[in-house]
Amino acid sequence: MAKSIFRRLTKKFFIIVNVIAAILFLLGCYGYFFNPVYFWPIGFLTLTAFYFLLVLLAFIFFWLFVKPQLALISLITIVLAYKPVTNIIPLRLSYTFNKQKQLNDMRVMTWNVAQFNVMEDKEHPNVKKQMIDIINEYKPDIACFQEMVAEDSAVRMHGHIDDFLDKLHFKNYFYSYNSKEDFWGYAHFGIIIFSKYPIINKQTVSWYPRDYNSIFQYVDIVKDDDTIRVFNIHLQSLRFSRSNLKYIDKPTMEDKGAIKESKSIIGKFKKGFLRRQLQAQRVQAEIAKSPYPVIVCGDFNDVPNSYAYHTIGGNLQNAFVKKGGGLGRTFSGISPVLRIDNIFVDEKMEVHQFELIKKKLSDHFPVIADIGLPKK
Repeated sequence: MAKSIFRRLTKKFFIIVNVIAAILFLLGCYGYFFNPVYFWPIGFLTLTAFYFLLVLLAFIFFWLFVKPQLALISLITIVLAYKPVTNIIPLRLSYTFNKQKQLNDMRVMTWNVAQFNVMEDKEHPNVKKQMIDIINEYKPDIACFQEMVAEDSAVRMHGHIDDFLDKLHFKNYFYSYNSKEDFWGYAHFGIIIFSKYPIINKQTVSWYPRDYNSIFQYVDIVKDDDTIRVFNIHLQSLRFSRSNLKYIDKPTMEDKGAIKESKSIIGKFKKGFLRRQLQAQRVQAEIAKSPYPVIVCGDFNDVPNSYAYHTIGGNLQNAFVKKGGGLGRTFSGISPVLRIDNIFVDEKMEVHQFELIKKKLSDHFPVIADIGLPKK
């Protein structure tokens, strides 16, 4: 009798846990429906959706051995989330990339270059050279870099724009920055677009408080008879301190310091969700104004099921989703599922190739896509 009661209670417990996991998974997958201004905690679920998927898959195998019909809880949940799941993880596990692009294609690269390692250049002088070598190996026609540090005056100390143009074989560029965040008073910190095609229009869009993440840029480039508007963005980062990262790596609740770290991390997540919501809406408003087909590149600092990602890319094609495979991780730290760097292209274009270069020279990996322009 006691054993029977224990079994019933255990069964109910696992059903409840399964249902809770299913609800949290669906909220995470469809988190982009929830405006962070009112529902910012949902942002945490968008970050954990992949892990809840693993939990649901584990429950499927568990129930198949215990009570097969209960596996429907997880199966139905996964089917309901089919579209966002395939956006997070495309069904293809692998893909190929030919470094020789098609004749009329346009090769686009986005990369958070982490200042080209300028802060540690003396200790690791080869890193910058290796980064430049990778860029030249893939020969992008357009390159959008975030966290760029360079000089554009008479000073030539750590890396002048002219040197980058020469070494990377670009003809044109547009550099957006706020002088308040300059390095050493003469090297700017910002975002930059390099182009091998003519640039006929340049625009920096800046909003209060006009700090680094409050700025984004776009250029209009001409290729043959086509004009394309290319956006380069870097949405709000979390700006974790070293102690934050150490705590995330080895969390504990044993002392007051740990509680302080937890509050600090949660506060930074909340700030990030709210800032990216506003920044994403501003980017989307500029995209909507474009008279030309658009390409949007950048470090989104948010995952594919997030509000920011869908606000910007909801009416565009994601290059990874179209031609990539696997998890597509673009950030090398914290979690293996952080695909936060993206190339979005207009529906009128075609994505022919995608490549994610797994070289840890920055804390982000370079992302490349070969784009076919609209057919006449």
